[in-house]
Amino acid sequence: MGVAGLDQYLDAQLGRGRAYFTREEALAELRLSPLALKAAVGRMARKQRVANLRHGFYLILRPEDRVAGAPDPIRWIDPLMKYQGIDYRVSLLRAAAFHGSSHQAAMTFQVIVPKQLRDFEIGRHRLQFVYQAPAAFAQVNKPQWLGNMKSEAGFAQVAGVELTLLDCARYFHKSAGINGLAQIIKDIGAQADAHQLAEAAVVYENASVRRLGYLLDQAGCASQANALEPFVKMAKTSLLLDPSIKPLISALSEDSPRIAKWKLIINEPVEADF
Repeated sequence: MGVAGLDQYLDAQLGRGRAYFTREEALAELRLSPLALKAAVGRMARKQRVANLRHGFYLILRPEDRVAGAPDPIRWIDPLMKYQGIDYRVSLLRAAAFHGSSHQAAMTFQVIVPKQLRDFEIGRHRLQFVYQAPAAFAQVNKPQWLGNMKSEAGFAQVAGVELTLLDCARYFHKSAGINGLAQIIKDIGAQADAHQLAEAAVVYENASVRRLGYLLDQAGCASQANALEPFVKMAKTSLLLDPSIKPLISALSEDSPRIAKWKLIINEPVEADF
């Protein structure tokens, strides 16, 4: 059967709306030996018909996919994660763009997972896996806080607005910094349900919640910011708005304005379209 059988199999998969296949599925359907399948896949890869993603999971390339080197990850992230037995959510910049933050050109496809996974590139696409501790992940990765990103191949789990805001505040260094976070909040903060935001915030670091509350305040999202105010009472000390920026002389940080309401030291001016 070999290459000819695999070629027909790929067409059949695409006909079913599946831009992928697994090693186990192909072995079962084509009745090839593992070695013969490996050789046939190798030949198809050289013809740019398939791409070996990882761990026996293959992408099928349509002619329009070959320029980018792979289909958009939204078409295959869900089956890939299910194949690996790992729960996930698409979040950060890609989720912010999905919810309407038009300022965010998500060059990297960011996925939050409860397991340490290596980032990888395929064609022009870069996948970045952001680790969240399993206990915290399990508490928030629930249907009421997730949405679906639809593609012609199916659906992928995406963080709802509330989780997107909290994730961006927690991992702001991966979300275009404090100014990028501020812009995301300006764009989509008003969409967040205040009660759900506060409920999910319990799982996140207090510092992240205070930064988010302050920037929601700045963006005029009063009800959402007010819902996060109780978290300030749990904080013992003030912290820097942007801890990645260190003054050359540590004493200079004392000169930065302080926002008592959020126990924050504003060591970085926020620039967004407020």
